[in-house]
Amino acid sequence: MQLQSSLLAFSLLFYPIVLGKITNLTCSLSPLGNGLDDTDQVEKAIRTCGHSGKTVFEQGNYNITRKMIWNLNSSTVDLNGFLNFNPDIQFWLNANNTFRVVFIQNQASWFVVTGSDFVIDAHNTGGIQGNGQPWWTFFQSHTREDGDGRPISLTVWRAQRGVIKNFLIESPPFWSNAVAESSDIVYDGMFINATNTDPSFIGENAVPNTDGIDTYRSDKIALLNWDVTCGDDCLAIKGNSSNLIARNITCRGGNGIAFGSLGQYVNMSDLVDNVELEDLFITRIDPNVQPNMANGIYFKTWTGTVHGVPPIGGGGGTGHVNNVVAKGVRVDRVDEPVHLFQTNSGHSGDMPSTLKFSNLTFVDWSGTATTNKIVNIECSPAVGCDDIAFEDFNITGPAEQLPSFICQNVEGLSGLTVPCNATGQEVRSRAL
Repeated sequence: MQLQSSLLAFSLLFYPIVLGKITNLTCSLSPLGNGLDDTDQVEKAIRTCGHSGKTVFEQGNYNITRKMIWNLNSSTVDLNGFLNFNPDIQFWLNANNTFRVVFIQNQASWFVVTGSDFVIDAHNTGGIQGNGQPWWTFFQSHTREDGDGRPISLTVWRAQRGVIKNFLIESPPFWSNAVAESSDIVYDGMFINATNTDPSFIGENAVPNTDGIDTYRSDKIALLNWDVTCGDDCLAIKGNSSNLIARNITCRGGNGIAFGSLGQYVNMSDLVDNVELEDLFITRIDPNVQPNMANGIYFKTWTGTVHGVPPIGGGGGTGHVNNVVAKGVRVDRVDEPVHLFQTNSGHSGDMPSTLKFSNLTFVDWSGTATTNKIVNIECSPAVGCDDIAFEDFNITGPAEQLPSFICQNVEGLSGLTVPCNATGQEVRSRAL
């Protein structure tokens, strides 16, 4: 793919280009401390220096008590400290107190970055403190639903030519990141930690929906050098994401790297084109911290039948996923290394999905699985899948079980050294 070289060149060259546009205007701020509200001073600094200027945050915690948007143009932000979002759960669950700029599933955001030609550098000392533990504990006894108001920690929306680097997100209550309706965005160095510390829930997935990032309606996105501990999708590539690369990604616990879910919105097309994933490590961690490690990479769509309306229900959407390469992948005790299914939230008797997968390539895979389902590709009978290729694919399952390679409704399968069929069982001829 030419995509990788062009985006990497962009990430290397963009920072000095932005610096060349900045004036001598600099805003510096320090935390007020003692539980005082920093929101006003943060917003004032961004208003003053967010266009053709530089904003410098000293180290420490900046207490944020209301929704906030940064409109950055030809500017840099040195975020040496943490934006510390007050865990007032009922306040944030009020839809008036968050932004609803991410269309998919009507998700809430408490912090939005928009604009063009900007760099946010947290220098590995700053970022966002989401104070997620009260949220996780609260929702152990309250119903969770998509679109219920739990806020995304960092949303990049309608932005162009931006860099976010050396950024830490601690204890996100929900998705850590979302990028929507944006282009030419580079995330270089992202550390995410969603780890339950409540002893009441040791050994459970007490941190659901803590995705590392969800991409939506965005083009030319680079995710470089990520380390994600979470209870859901490490990366989630959603509809109309194109020309995306992810390189040097570590996923610790959760569901693995997802394409989807797709096809939730009837009469809308989800198109995913040109995705390259390289140098991935997907590993199971201490089950007392996070018991789940469901997949390496998985693909999921809704069925062709509509059940209710989004954000909770849906289905019937169409589209395609085309030209995906995943190479240099190491999996450590994942349940299913490669999984594709098109029955998300489906019911018996549903119409099959018409969203089509094609040109999926898996190169240089190694590691271990906890089940014998090494490859489980179940394509829709309505459209099937075309051109799925494997090369140097070496995953070991449990020693006491024969490995299973399931391929349903696949045309143009290549590269596996064992049969891959509808049952996952090797068919041996028998002499008569």
